[in-house]
Amino acid sequence: MAASMCDVFSFCVGVAGRARVAVEVRFVSSAKGKGLFATQLIRKGETIFVERPLVAAQFLWNALYRYRACDHCLRALEKAEENAQRLTGKPGQVLPHPELCTVRKDLHQSCPHCQVMYCSAECRLAAAEQYHQVLCPGPSQDDPLHPLNKLQEAWRSVHYPPETASIMLMARMVATVKQAKDKDRWIRLFSQFCNKTANEEEEIVHKLLGDKFKGQLELLRRLFTEALYEEALSQWFTPDGFRSLFALVGTNGQGIGTSSLSQWVHACDALELKPQDREQLDAFIDQLYKDIEAATGEFLNCEGSGLFALQSCCNHSCVPNAETSFPENNFLLHVTALEDIKPGEEICISYLDCCQRERSRHSRHKILRCQLGTWENYLFVCSCPKCLAEADEPNVTSEEEEDEEEEEGEPEDAELGDEMTDV
Repeated sequence: MAASMCDVFSFCVGVAGRARVAVEVRFVSSAKGKGLFATQLIRKGETIFVERPLVAAQFLWNALYRYRACDHCLRALEKAEENAQRLTGKPGQVLPHPELCTVRKDLHQSCPHCQVMYCSAECRLAAAEQYHQVLCPGPSQDDPLHPLNKLQEAWRSVHYPPETASIMLMARMVATVKQAKDKDRWIRLFSQFCNKTANEEEEIVHKLLGDKFKGQLELLRRLFTEALYEEALSQWFTPDGFRSLFALVGTNGQGIGTSSLSQWVHACDALELKPQDREQLDAFIDQLYKDIEAATGEFLNCEGSGLFALQSCCNHSCVPNAETSFPENNFLLHVTALEDIKPGEEICISYLDCCQRERSRHSRHKILRCQLGTWENYLFVCSCPKCLAEADEPNVTSEEEEDEEEEEGEPEDAELGDEMTDV
């Protein structure tokens, strides 16, 4: 059952000044599958569309380490100053311009049964309507023997930070279908994400779980079935179906990052200040991030992942004409044009960061094939214009990259560091 375009576009939340989303989904080729194409001229810097995910979930270790986020939309719940205090390990840390913090604690609400927190009544009701009635553990929230808690603990025991996926994203998929009046519609929506061969699925699962993945996958499948079995989705609970579901989430899950501190910094950047005051504020922020790096390292954000029906149709290019971000400090994904895009032109994003895109063709392909990460489990060979133009280059890394690898003492195939999501 294929999802209709009406189903897919129903998750776009609108773009200011435009009557409709200026894109359409087309079949490209058997190798690339679907692609997203402009239906009218899109100017550089313009928001192409804004999309909410079908489902989203915070990473489990991220939540365990007190990165407090709305259980539905992942909006950061800490005040910017509280966020800075926790990340620096300094309870007395004070931020100037506290009025720039956008967190509204007076709007926060908790589930009356299990006490999970939401940023607003709207999110609490949306979660309850879509999936939380099935997943709410009630007074058993802290009971280690509750089936969902056993499933989450098993996941944490096999998937350590830096996290790239969450078993709870799969749980919310099942719970959404269980609660839905129109179960077939949701099954169509989830089934429209790209499918992999059995060998590709095994490789993705291997990357997520490590060398002992077969035994770990079976343990997770058994616990998943005990907690969530649904007759309408019986195929998902078989060994092959569960592996396919696992690969779907690993391949299509889009990383989400939110941060009240980041939002405060952006607001500070927009202030009109005297040169001396600007210099002092910038110096304060620079020192603040140095203190955070010393205390916490690179883990700054509330992090999770979501399944985005329209964004998942965007193919990769090493010279992208669009980019994704989360400027609203929640799970709403914005796709923005990096250059003018003509009608009929494919809209492409990059699965690589700006530094990775400057590396040699061989290195870029190695990352796309091999690197583990929520956005990078794609296992394909890129044929974008840049890669085709560099097709005759030798299959070795550049001298600069080899020098870096020698200095760092890492083998050529060493995994690259985890990248934070832009917020």
